[in-house]
Amino acid sequence: MATPNKIKHLLVIRLSAMGDVAMLPHALKELRRNYPDLRITVVTRSLFAPFFDGLGVDFLFMDTKGKHHGLLGIIRFSKEILSLGVDAVADMHGVFRSRLLTFLLSLHGVHTDHIHKGKLEKWFRLGYSHDNAVPLRHTVIRYCRVLQRLGFEMDIPKPVEGQQKRDNPFGTKSGTWIGFAPFSAHEGKTYPAEHREPLVELLAKKYDHVFIHSGGGEEKDFAVSMEKKYENVTAIYGKVDMRGEMDLIANLDCLIAMDSLAMHLGALMGTKVVSIWGATHPQLGFLGYGCDPEGVIQNDFECRPCSIYGKRPCKYKDYRCIHSITPQMVMEKLDYILKKNSGVKFMLFD
Repeated sequence: MATPNKIKHLLVIRLSAMGDVAMLPHALKELRRNYPDLRITVVTRSLFAPFFDGLGVDFLFMDTKGKHHGLLGIIRFSKEILSLGVDAVADMHGVFRSRLLTFLLSLHGVHTDHIHKGKLEKWFRLGYSHDNAVPLRHTVIRYCRVLQRLGFEMDIPKPVEGQQKRDNPFGTKSGTWIGFAPFSAHEGKTYPAEHREPLVELLAKKYDHVFIHSGGGEEKDFAVSMEKKYENVTAIYGKVDMRGEMDLIANLDCLIAMDSLAMHLGALMGTKVVSIWGATHPQLGFLGYGCDPEGVIQNDFECRPCSIYGKRPCKYKDYRCIHSITPQMVMEKLDYILKKNSGVKFMLFD
């Protein structure tokens, strides 16, 4: 398919957050399918490069805390971009830094467009979500709309079909393997401490191997303590890098995750996901792209969702929404998703 407006080199900007970056490959995969000869350069962090495996994209890493910091840094970075011969820019981040960068590039005749995040409609949905409410436009579709406004002809991407075939970093698999990623950047999206070990205990008793996904610090301490206590539990932090974690997820039978990066990595790998939701809500457009909606665990409260991204503190000070989801509820949902046939029909609202 001929590229629009003679675009030969597209720059795509998405620096953070991790989960939002992990949703971008779904849109770029569809773009690549329609425009195999298009040169695509992704501006992001080096940590996120494995998300784009197999897409044939180039990378330009922005050092926001170093040489690309501040106004002069952004001007310097825009000159680096221009030297690459970029024809168009898709700003998938939509923050001050990326908007200023695209503005500077537009002054040099580069065709640009930016994401419409739908902040107002999301704000109006705070404290109001129920089973009959129509989900808001998914983030992946918002990415696609940017590309379409630039002139690219493309359909809504299909979710990953079937589990990806990747090498297993933990050796030969035997039995049922479950991943558990209980952490996130915000308390309202983190599985409560009093529920974590009881759930690990239940998982370790029922399944052959349990892998705990975590970051460093206290998260790592918890994972390592579970590894020491249960012989079939493995703390993966420090044992694999980001690509290795994705390889592992591709070999799991199911991943239990919060509204966090792990859920989106499960979607990229085509692995079954049980997702636990507290302060945020999947109807706001952040459910893992292609994740089975029946894998969602959440309890209705009049105050949910209280936050779009999970940053707001709980007005009751107790995060009752996430604390109400017991280990037994998670085990029941996991058992259901494991037994359910594949061929999920993911509801996409445009």
